[in-house]
Amino acid sequence: MKLKVTVLPGDGIGPEVTAQAVRVLETVAGISGYSFEFTEHVVGGAAIREFGSPLPRPTLDACLASDAVLLGAVGSPEYDQLPPHQRPEAGLLLLRRALGGYANLRPAISYSAIAACSPLRTEVGRGTDILIVRELLGGLYFGEPRGFSGSDATASAFNTMRYSVEEIERVAKVAFEAARKRRSKVTSVDKANVLETSQLWRQTVTRIGANYPDVLLEHLYVDACAMHLITSPRRFDVVLTENLFGDILSDEAAVITGSLGMLGSGTIGGEVGFYEPVHGSAPDIAGQGIANPFGAIASAAMMLRHSAKLRAGSVRYRTGHRTCARSRLSHTRHRTRHWRLCCQHLGDRRTGFGSSYRDRRYAARVPCGVKLCTLYLDLCTLSP
Repeated sequence: MKLKVTVLPGDGIGPEVTAQAVRVLETVAGISGYSFEFTEHVVGGAAIREFGSPLPRPTLDACLASDAVLLGAVGSPEYDQLPPHQRPEAGLLLLRRALGGYANLRPAISYSAIAACSPLRTEVGRGTDILIVRELLGGLYFGEPRGFSGSDATASAFNTMRYSVEEIERVAKVAFEAARKRRSKVTSVDKANVLETSQLWRQTVTRIGANYPDVLLEHLYVDACAMHLITSPRRFDVVLTENLFGDILSDEAAVITGSLGMLGSGTIGGEVGFYEPVHGSAPDIAGQGIANPFGAIASAAMMLRHSAKLRAGSVRYRTGHRTCARSRLSHTRHRTRHWRLCCQHLGDRRTGFGSSYRDRRYAARVPCGVKLCTLYLDLCTLSP
């Protein structure tokens, strides 16, 4: 099988982490006999510098002609003073809309080997396995009208949150189908006590849920969900929610894993799958070789599952983490000391190249207490 992949390194640490994800995919191809055709294009701030637009036409055309798109990160503080529609992030929103993917899948898993990396008590987070299904093309991020009015002391700004029954139905079906393959529970998150859009959301999800009698459906207000994610995360299986709430809750869920850099995501429903780590461009550490590429690698794993249709177990390429429990560090130092490995070196460990992790010449920021690689995971099973 041949898969055409457009790689968009983007801004900040994006080029560093996508480079390692591509190396992993190349290794998988060598093992499985798959063939990946990679083409690289600019987006975001890098595209503004080269083309004057956050999403140049050549980039968009390449993405639309691909089987999948792998993005690093978008965002650069040097463009914060530009009008909103000219900023790097505007290119990302335009790309999402053009690709047509409406269901953003964001797994948040607490692996036992790195459970102590989380600021949560180990007994609270250990064993958590959540799939957040975020509606991606509606709500406040895309609603019209939006803008500013007035000036100076009389200035005001406005956005529109809008959802249709069709938009809610299609993403709800994705969540229920996913739950059937997991632990058969969907938690729908809204703010139906205040928002009309949430009232429509709850009504529609309840109606769709009736077609899945084997899946337990519960409703939670978003503020209650935010609390339970921290106090009792194991109660969740599939979390279904709208665009804004999903953006916030999935970032909060990073606390469970110990680092935002551990989370990948995949967007499905359109003609072209779209895969990106959950983290941002992190310009403060860009170019230092200390970025954590696991989120990008996990996104690549989701691409194998959803775009390449690679079944779990068909490739026994493995990636993983080693906990400091195997080292001589005390539990206290486990929580407070960083083992430092460079982004390149982490990619080496994922692809079977490189030297021992004990080589102190490598300097990188990875989640507290993580070494490599005794907890092994089939690459394909990183995706839901």
